[in-house]
Amino acid sequence: MSLAALGWTGRHDQDFAAHAGDGLVPGRVVGEHRTHYRVAIDMAELTATPTGRLRNNALQRSDLPGVGDFVALRLAADDGPATIEAVLPRTSALVRKAAGERRPQLLAANVDAVFIVTALDGDFNLQRLGRYLALVHDSGAAPVIVVNKSDLSLEAAGTIGQIAGMAPGVPIHAISARGQTGIRELEPYFDGNRTVALVGSSGVGKSTLTNLLLGHEAQATGEVRTHDNRGRHTTTHRQLFLRTQGGAIMDTPGMRGLELWVTAESIEPDFEDIEAFALECRFRNCRHSSEPACAVRAAIARGDLTAERLADYAKLGRAAGGGVR
Repeated sequence: MSLAALGWTGRHDQDFAAHAGDGLVPGRVVGEHRTHYRVAIDMAELTATPTGRLRNNALQRSDLPGVGDFVALRLAADDGPATIEAVLPRTSALVRKAAGERRPQLLAANVDAVFIVTALDGDFNLQRLGRYLALVHDSGAAPVIVVNKSDLSLEAAGTIGQIAGMAPGVPIHAISARGQTGIRELEPYFDGNRTVALVGSSGVGKSTLTNLLLGHEAQATGEVRTHDNRGRHTTTHRQLFLRTQGGAIMDTPGMRGLELWVTAESIEPDFEDIEAFALECRFRNCRHSSEPACAVRAAIARGDLTAERLADYAKLGRAAGGGVR
């Protein structure tokens, strides 16, 4: 294992230069647990915890280290854990609204591409796919749509056409992870020791795909249910794996629901007017349909916004209102 294989570049050398004189060493977070992190350094992997100063200076939870982050470490003089002194600037950050909480949750950092994995089974949902696209677009990483279980649907071509119409310019790959078809098409995304993250709902086959792209069984996989061909949720935490073929891959736990975290900087220019009105809705989870004190519907009533524009916004699958903040 080396940091170069994990994606360390000349840019990271520049970012780390300010810490090099303090006796610190560079590393990359490859695993996150409740009480500690697993961090890879050149030729080793060790346990680390963030310093109290780093915790106190974090404005929100997503500012703390996450899987994929490059960090500055101080190694322990004894057998204790290392300490994470600083998080280097991120090139991308996949952030969603934490389930049931009013805070952002960091899913992955410093990924070059994100495979949005969906499946042609009974749980396929075009609107949900649109929300995943919005999540990735906001992150700074490149979205790639991977349509798994494409061999199970007689209408695969039509469904893929619908996806293409919703996501113009985004690469789409139809595969069968169980049948191991179409997997080679995904290899170029790892060229140059790039990092790829997988996101998607539970049971779409992310863990099976992760194992295929790694070339060995690293993630547990569940049996497919016979009545709807859906797999069972198996991944319980985020982890970064180094591939012997080059590059790194991160699997993430499946998400039944997805709410976007919207800040002033991440408002999508094409719909910044709707997002701005939505910030004034009474309820954070306002869907702009029948909720009271909806600022978006009030804007339509005043003539400041058209109903057609709101309908176009909804078609993109953007989670609406304050609930995406």
